[in-house]
Amino acid sequence: MSKKWYNLFVSVDESSSRPEEAAATPSAPTAAQAVAEIARSVGPAPTFTTPVTNPTSFAEIYQAAEIHPPAHGFTIEKVGDMLHSEHIRNLPRDVKKSSILVALEASGAPIQDVIQDAMKRDQALDTFEAVQEKALNQLEAQKTQENQQIQAELDQLLADRRARMQANNDAVAKEKERFFAWRLKKQEEEQKIADSVSYFVTENPIAGGHAAPAPKPE
Repeated sequence: MSKKWYNLFVSVDESSSRPEEAAATPSAPTAAQAVAEIARSVGPAPTFTTPVTNPTSFAEIYQAAEIHPPAHGFTIEKVGDMLHSEHIRNLPRDVKKSSILVALEASGAPIQDVIQDAMKRDQALDTFEAVQEKALNQLEAQKTQENQQIQAELDQLLADRRARMQANNDAVAKEKERFFAWRLKKQEEEQKIADSVSYFVTENPIAGGHAAPAPKPE
């Protein structure tokens, strides 16, 4: 695999800017075709064989999805570290790219393996995101249902307490009505007594029926 193929793969198809190269290699795949081919080789989305106890650990997510480094050891993470190393991080983009491709070629590490590794990791992250989102939606639905049940219980409890309060108020009102009716009869009785006693005393010892009137109902 030539370095020229590497350059073609990892960059935008340059056939439009270099027609002489496109004419010299008419069968060379475009960057998009090469990526599509690798995407087909990646296969279906990964399944997680072990639970992820720490969702913030991407290394644990990759391990649970059984994503293993290729034999040559060059993963997209390693390439990322190389791109940000102090030796080349301040170099122009094309120089950084060429440096990585030279290192890969010297180690016998095909660039498509690195891209495939990147796609697998991206698939794992998307899958894990979907798993978390599903769990979140389930939790939200469960808690929403619980809240609705709690609200219904609160509404019923409030209605019961209001009914008890109304019953208490009704009982007090009824007792007040009975008491003030009795007091009115008492006043009438006292007046009758006072009238009868008045025939025989200078100062009437009976106060007579002049108690305070019953308060108006609220």
